[in-house]
This record gives sequence, structure tokens and C-alpha cells, in this order.
Amino acid sequence: MQRFALLGAGFIGSVHAANLTAHPDVDFQLVFDVDQDRAKALAVKHGARAAANLAEVFDAADIDAVFIASSTDTHAAHLRRAAEAKLAVLCEKPIDLDLGQARETAAFVGRHAVPVMVDFNRRFDRDYAELKRIVDAGEIGDVELIQLTSRGPAMSPLPYIATSGGQMRDQAVHFFDLARWLTGADPVEVFATGSALAEPRLAEYGDVDTSVVSLRLPGGALVQIDCTRRTGYGYDERIEIMGSRGLAEAGRHRTGAVSRYFTGQVVADGMHPGWFERVQPTYAAALGHFVAGLERGTDNDGGARLTPSLQDGLKAQAIAEAATLSLRTGRTETIQY
Repeated sequence: MQRFALLGAGFIGSVHAANLTAHPDVDFQLVFDVDQDRAKALAVKHGARAAANLAEVFDAADIDAVFIASSTDTHAAHLRRAAEAKLAVLCEKPIDLDLGQARETAAFVGRHAVPVMVDFNRRFDRDYAELKRIVDAGEIGDVELIQLTSRGPAMSPLPYIATSGGQMRDQAVHFFDLARWLTGADPVEVFATGSALAEPRLAEYGDVDTSVVSLRLPGGALVQIDCTRRTGYGYDERIEIMGSRGLAEAGRHRTGAVSRYFTGQVVADGMHPGWFERVQPTYAAALGHFVAGLERGTDNDGGARLTPSLQDGLKAQAIAEAATLSLRTGRTETIQY
């Protein structure tokens, strides 16, 4: 049994708390949040205990692993403290919104040689895992063109947008990671263009809500990602990979597969109302992967390396930084890893 402490009792923390409770090989011990009442409520709901302070969380005598799901500005500090305590870490993205600080933190954690995984949960989507298998097996030949779509149903609140780092760092970054993972290649160039169509006030933050990003891979293959924060028809996410010998597609997920036929009309089930409903199973799958890695041993003690790693997180963030710069300059930018 892996003894876990959870940092963060907000929405995503509550999702992780439920998965920690349900996992048969997890002993969910502690919850910490700056809002003690929120931490206590979540702990009581899941049979854990609210930690009075961070010293309890980072006590290796009682805890084996920490799950960092607190606010973004705390991730780096928590990662460093966990590394010093020799605790395994599963961390929500990003390591830090500042890429320089994220790199320094990753280097610090690396020197302490603890098992760490970044929670890029979409890698654990069943359909995307099958796309990865198809590409790796060479079933569609050499990858030449990839189309990824990320279309949110509604605008996030402006206060969230203002601190999120912008669409490239907050939304598109998941798909930068997927592009790297699916192809096994690090993009070398990026061009991004976008507009504030759903919420014109985003321009005040130098941000966009509708964007198209093009990536060039080392061999010349191309990746295109379209992102919107407001669709009006539900959450829409899908991937298409064209190879030299065929095409593989992970299509739209609907709430059901029933269609109703009438004269001159077909009525079908619609899209999920939000991103969480679409990707919810991937959070439990990611936790399962992390726990299994701890149980079989990681590269720090002779086993396999946990992925997505901190380096995976840094590379996706480097693409996001270059894409953000491209939005501002209107030029193709070289990605600096």
C-alpha cells in the first residue's frame, strides 16, 4: 500500500481524492489545503485526515507519495520539498508558469533522484493510447500530418484566465504533449495565430480564445492544433493522424450512440457538456500508472522510468512558450528546449 498525501482540496483535488480512495493499492492518509475547512470536508468525505501543516505532508515516516493538486504558484515549492523528503510525486501541470523556474525545479528534483510524474492525463485516454500503438507499430507508415482539436464549451472566468498563463500554456499545452508523445519527436518550429472572439476582453491580457497552431517536426511532418474556449455545442476533442500508408483517427465522443430518424431529419446524441466529463476516466488511469510504477520500481531503483516525466513537462512548456511568442510576433518561432 502506498501512503498518499494530497495537496489541494479544490475541484481537481476532489477528483483526485475520489480516485485515491478507490485505488486498492493506495492508503489515502492526508489532505492539505490553505483553506482548512475545505481540507477537512474533503478528508472526512474520503476517510482521510486533514493535515494541520505541510510538515505532516512531507513526513517520510508516514507518507510515501504526495499528489500536488494545489494552485499553480505552489507546485515548484512543493516539488522541491517532496524531493528533499525523498517522497514520490505525482504533480499537476505545470511545474511552474515561469519556464526558467520550472527548469531549475526539475534540475533540483533530478539531483534528489525521486520518482516523479507529471499528470498529463490525456496520455491515458483509451483511444489516444490506441493511436499511439498504431503509430508505433507502423500500421499507417511514416507520420506526415496530424490534426488535433481542443474546443471548450464555455469561457472560463476572467480571473482564472488572467492567472492561467494564456491559451497556449493552459489549454494547448496538453496537445503539445500529445503531439510529442504520439510521434516520439520534438517539434522544432511553431507558428501560432489567434483572436479574442468569444471574449474580446481577453485582449487586455494579451490572450486569445480561438487559435490555430502549426508545428514542424524534425523530419518535416506537420502538426496542426485548433483551440477554442467556447463552442456553443459542448466539449469537442479529437485527433487525426495521416501516415504514408493510411490514416488513424480518434473521433468525437458523444454522450451516447443513439440516433433518431424522422422524415427529413436525424437527431443524434450530442457532445459532453464540458472537458471534465470527456476526460474524467483518464485521471484514474494516470493514478493507476503512477502507483504501478512505484510498486514495480522506477529508474531510481532499477525499474522503468515514470512518464510523463518532468522533462516531458518542460518540453511541452517550451513549445507553449514559443507558441505564445509567435502569437505576439506573428512569426514562426524556433522552439528552445
